[in-house]
Amino acid sequence: MQNLPQRRASPWLSRRDEDAMAKLWVKFQRSFRRRPVRFFTLLALYLAAGSLVFLHAGFTGEPRVAGSQRSPGAGEGLGLPYLGGTRLSRGFPEVAVGRRRGHWFKGMAKEPAERSRAGEYGAVRSRAPKGRGSREKEEDRARYIGCYVDNTRSRTLRGVSFFDYKKMTVFRCQDNCAERGYLYAGLEFGAECYCGHKVQAPNASESECNMECKGERSSTCGGANRLSIYRLELAQESARRYGSAIFRGCFRQPDNVTIALPASQPMPNMSVDKCVDFCTEKEFPLSVLAGTVCHCGFPTTLFPLHEREDEQLCAQRCAGEEFESCGTTEFLLVYQTQVQDNRCMDRRFLPTRSKQLVALASFPGAGNTWARHLIELATGFYTGSYYFDGSLYNKGFKGERDHWRSGRTICIKTHESGQKEIEAFDAAILLIRNPYKALMAEFNRKYGGHIGFAAHAHWRGKEWPEFVANYAPWWATHTLDWLRFGRKVLVVHFEDLKQDLFKQLKRMVGLLGIAACEDRLLCVEGQKDGNFKRSGLRKLEYDPYTPEMRKMISGYIRTVDAALKLRNLSGVPDDYYPR
Repeated sequence: MQNLPQRRASPWLSRRDEDAMAKLWVKFQRSFRRRPVRFFTLLALYLAAGSLVFLHAGFTGEPRVAGSQRSPGAGEGLGLPYLGGTRLSRGFPEVAVGRRRGHWFKGMAKEPAERSRAGEYGAVRSRAPKGRGSREKEEDRARYIGCYVDNTRSRTLRGVSFFDYKKMTVFRCQDNCAERGYLYAGLEFGAECYCGHKVQAPNASESECNMECKGERSSTCGGANRLSIYRLELAQESARRYGSAIFRGCFRQPDNVTIALPASQPMPNMSVDKCVDFCTEKEFPLSVLAGTVCHCGFPTTLFPLHEREDEQLCAQRCAGEEFESCGTTEFLLVYQTQVQDNRCMDRRFLPTRSKQLVALASFPGAGNTWARHLIELATGFYTGSYYFDGSLYNKGFKGERDHWRSGRTICIKTHESGQKEIEAFDAAILLIRNPYKALMAEFNRKYGGHIGFAAHAHWRGKEWPEFVANYAPWWATHTLDWLRFGRKVLVVHFEDLKQDLFKQLKRMVGLLGIAACEDRLLCVEGQKDGNFKRSGLRKLEYDPYTPEMRKMISGYIRTVDAALKLRNLSGVPDDYYPR
């Protein structure tokens, strides 16, 4: 048998190379024998890395589903009715929160929603359904009022108009009319936008306003000679600007105009700009036009600006500007100048330690920062916080640095909802907001800051559905916990505070033990937005909530509504329920 040549052990390495590798390995082993510290250090790092991976896997598991298990927050203590299998747990493991540095404000730690994954979602962009439902989306910028007849001889909205036969959307029309100071925006033929201060036409059938918008086929933009009209909520006050002034409305002349409006000047060639400039120079926040006389002053109990009149009563042409109205001697047109009303701007810490701790409690995104701004202006005292937020401290909330038990602040902001945390307070103002808007506001805060906005990539990515899955149950349990464990709880709905600030703020100040000064509250009305409110004009052009999300959130709304009524309180506002 023929002897075959013996194959080498390695076709790539020579004998010399193999000896060199063996020597290197022996040297490596000897190094660790001589210096065992190195070995144990690397071993410790390896074990630590493995532990972190294990913990991360625990946080990223599927959220717990309570199924038909009864939620203690929904059915115990207060005798709250059990409403089916509605899950009220947050959907993520409980995380201990430091009393001075909450995880959702510190920024250095991950949010619970980031640590808890509710599963992968595909495309999350949910287009609003066609027809009336999409026009009645719950948005701050506008409210749909109906379909109206329109024709070229007698326009329904007689302000400016513009057309865009490629990219017209409901949002674009509303935005352009609001920026020009109009009260109404209407769309026609799917591409035409009309603005106006008054609707002057009969109603038409809703089925006649069924043309798709050229730039957004999921929405409708009127019909043939039919206008889909929206009332611009922002335009009622802050959007109607003339130069540097803000339009406040038409009001009846007060009984004693010389006392209510201390400064005045006859102006034969009256115009809005002339009166506004005069009052600005005199350093008054209100500019009041009465025909050919310009008055200046402050909002007071003699002239509170609470009862508006029809603007047509003030529609008398200005002597110095034929396209403007300057009011009459009986009905006055009021503008707010850029002069700051300083009657409610002074703030300080409490002179003596407070005997009670009052919580300003809310779910994140429910307007807590805005409410703090209002309370500080109305009382003249700083508000505190259960957490510490350096950005808010830098913007004027000086109570942020005080410990929440210091007793130097008039109330303490908190988002906590545990029994131990709630029972630490002697009283509470419980601020509740529509969950659809609260969730979006908190999502914007999380990804865009206190007055910023989340990027569209976050809304369309997996972050938004995971956020809703984790935070929507918390919206319900937060309210249920405070109703169950709180002592002396005053419930305030964000929507009521926004609509009737004077009345609701007076209730809040009363709970804080401060005698409400009505002139100071009127001052707050003129400074109510401050620097802590997002611009209302930047909105999503689509509905981010899927039908499954809405079904889940509606169950939580019904639970909270029942809990409020069980305590003989008014239930949630009607607009909490999707239309």
